[in-house]
Amino acid sequence: MVDPLHQFTIHPLIKLEVGGWDISFTNSALLMVLTTLLISIFFYFSVKPRAMVPTRFQMVSELFYTFISDMIRENTGKAGLPYFPYIFSLFLFILMGNMLGMFPYSFTFTSHIIVTFTLAALVISSITIIGFAKHGFHFLRLFFPSNTPLYILPILVPIEIMSYLIRSVSLSIRLFANMIAGHAMLKLFGGFALALVGTIYFPVAIASVALSVLITGFEFLIALLQAYIFTILTCIYLNDALNLH
Repeated sequence: MVDPLHQFTIHPLIKLEVGGWDISFTNSALLMVLTTLLISIFFYFSVKPRAMVPTRFQMVSELFYTFISDMIRENTGKAGLPYFPYIFSLFLFILMGNMLGMFPYSFTFTSHIIVTFTLAALVISSITIIGFAKHGFHFLRLFFPSNTPLYILPILVPIEIMSYLIRSVSLSIRLFANMIAGHAMLKLFGGFALALVGTIYFPVAIASVALSVLITGFEFLIALLQAYIFTILTCIYLNDALNLH
């Protein structure tokens, strides 16, 4: 029987233990390192020529650059542009991680809640620091907007604080759930088709393969879309910290 969740199991590749803590180098860590290396290598060689007539790789890198810079400008204004390197790196890391996970015998580290929650927590904590650095304690007005009646303060403030803190949970679960659901579905349909090969239900197996191909194409779109959603929500949250209303 096909286990659709087996593909998400973390396996230690190099076992390491320091002070009783297991810090083994795992397949998840390997894909994260590989993701970082591939992004670095791609942009190094795509921008190194600096040609007046851009190469195909340079055009792709410029497309990514323009796409993210426009996203930041549209959602935060010019005030958000200094944070372009962080948001750009975040988008590429999630996108490349999602895409690498689509290859057979690979591993999708964005399908683990600990990874997506860490990314989301870094985003929210960074934005909180930026908010306090820019506005001081006036940043707390985010939880109690101007011209709000004082009598609803005891109800509104806890709700706003909870809503703010829950952002890291919603960001992480959205990415994690979409990636794990799609890959599990592909595994189920693929295993179902394989089990029917050589039986009288072979036509059903062919239909399952065809459906798997369609789902695979859809999953590539989801991989891109989830990286985009994570990034644009980061820009929206950053706008709250930079431009208090």
